[in-house]
Amino acid sequence: MMDPARDTVVEVVAALVFEDGRWLVARRPADDPLGPVWEFPGGKVQSGEGLAAALERELAEELGIAARAGAEVETIEHATSHRRVRLHFLRCERLAGRPVGLDGQAVAWVPTARIPDLDFPPADARLLARLPELAAAWNDAES
Repeated sequence: MMDPARDTVVEVVAALVFEDGRWLVARRPADDPLGPVWEFPGGKVQSGEGLAAALERELAEELGIAARAGAEVETIEHATSHRRVRLHFLRCERLAGRPVGLDGQAVAWVPTARIPDLDFPPADARLLARLPELAAAWNDAES
């Protein structure tokens, strides 16, 4: 039997903001279905919205920053017990503002070497494994 909610793919965007050797991450609240895990900030794409526009909107709404979303770095699909999610990680440049958790979430700048110390959702594992390579490439590009 088909479950329409389970068969619908929810499009989600997440920002890879890398500055001064550190990644911008935010922590989900304890009462969130995923629990108090860390994540790259972002959110759901609204109907008719492009990935970059959705991510720029989410960063403004959640963290109070202006950002420019760039290239898609990774796309990960995963399923939970009640839905399927397609997670798009995009490289982002912070243009203005200091990130603050406007919904009360913790926000941190974390060096690449410390990322494994944080609890991330299992769906992020493939991207997390690539962070050292991404950090090196992005540092080289900025030099």
